[in-house]
Amino acid sequence: MEDGSSCKKNKPPACGNLVTILSLDGGGVRGIIAGVILAYLEKQLQELDGEDVRLADYFDVVAGTSTGGLVTAMLTVPDETGRPHFAAKDIVPFYLEHTPKIFPQPEGLFALLPKLPKLLSGPKYDGKYLKNLLSKLLGEKRLHQTLTNVVITTFDIKKLQPTIFSSYQTLTDPSLDVKLSDICLGTSAAPTYFPPHFFSNEDSQGKTTEFHLVDGAVSANNPTLVAMTAVSKQILKHNPDMGKLKPLGYDKFLVISIGTGTAKKEENYSAKKAAKWGIISWLYDDGSTPILDITMESSRDMIHFHSSVLFKALQSEDKYLRIDDDTLEGDESYMDLATKPNLDNLVKIGEKVLKNRVMHMNIDTGVYEPILENITNDQELKRFAKILSDERKLRRMRSNTMKKDSSN
Repeated sequence: MEDGSSCKKNKPPACGNLVTILSLDGGGVRGIIAGVILAYLEKQLQELDGEDVRLADYFDVVAGTSTGGLVTAMLTVPDETGRPHFAAKDIVPFYLEHTPKIFPQPEGLFALLPKLPKLLSGPKYDGKYLKNLLSKLLGEKRLHQTLTNVVITTFDIKKLQPTIFSSYQTLTDPSLDVKLSDICLGTSAAPTYFPPHFFSNEDSQGKTTEFHLVDGAVSANNPTLVAMTAVSKQILKHNPDMGKLKPLGYDKFLVISIGTGTAKKEENYSAKKAAKWGIISWLYDDGSTPILDITMESSRDMIHFHSSVLFKALQSEDKYLRIDDDTLEGDESYMDLATKPNLDNLVKIGEKVLKNRVMHMNIDTGVYEPILENITNDQELKRFAKILSDERKLRRMRSNTMKKDSSN
């Protein structure tokens, strides 16, 4: 795969043996679960390569949807020194501090009032705190400035089609080189929870483009295949960073896909109950939004199913790791329950998921099942960390060799 000209510039896939992808699902406050897992992965990498390394140093693409899109920006936006502004260990404290203000919970008499009248007159939350927070954290940083390639999903309700913000596209489509804060507000604007995010962007050629965005989870709550497709497009375009990769060379992909949990199957809706629903009940049922839950979970599992089939067909199952939990109960499954007891419990769930046995999807039944080997998620993350570390060292070695050769 080595390509000399690319290796002299940076450390792209052309310098190594793999394309490395980190994919982060949506899920609101349940992003805490992913935060625990990411902190563990980064710690394993630091034990191998030193405490200064960050996840952005190891992945060619970080992809995110909704809360995963926010984490993607946190992990890849540079600080004043040119290093990632956030370490993975900062994610959980960030959520514990800010989600109670992003999703303010009613108190006192207000907690006793029915929520439905409010939902009929507007979104559940005004999003002002989140907007101010992202503006402060991300400032004027734009998509092209991330420290590795990112892919963040949104959906444009005016065009009625997904808008994918990909680092790869900023050169060919400058209209997409927008502020990261706007991307994060768009990808997290879950219908009924936050207002859609409108903004306009004037690109380097003086062209103004309008965006009318809602949560990317309505199209791809699990962005794994979106990230893989973004890379494939670059291969088709003969991007030198891709070296000698083939358009369908997915056996060279290494993917870690992290979910944020979902309710136990028996905790969800039933046809008998839904048969009595009208428009209102599909939008609101005992504090949840059935139509949104169904849309998000459908895309989440569908993408995992297709990814599982793909890697199995290529006999590359050892390069695809999906970590998720489909046993959440009651309050744990809500996207916006930002009470201290629930947030603290989500941290414990993340820690429990690390100790769970690795699961895979049975491609015949679509059911999550433990793999035959008695391997836990934390053990598998250690194995992936070693592969990522070796890949990074290989790229650095080849890059340095090319620089020395060109200087002689």
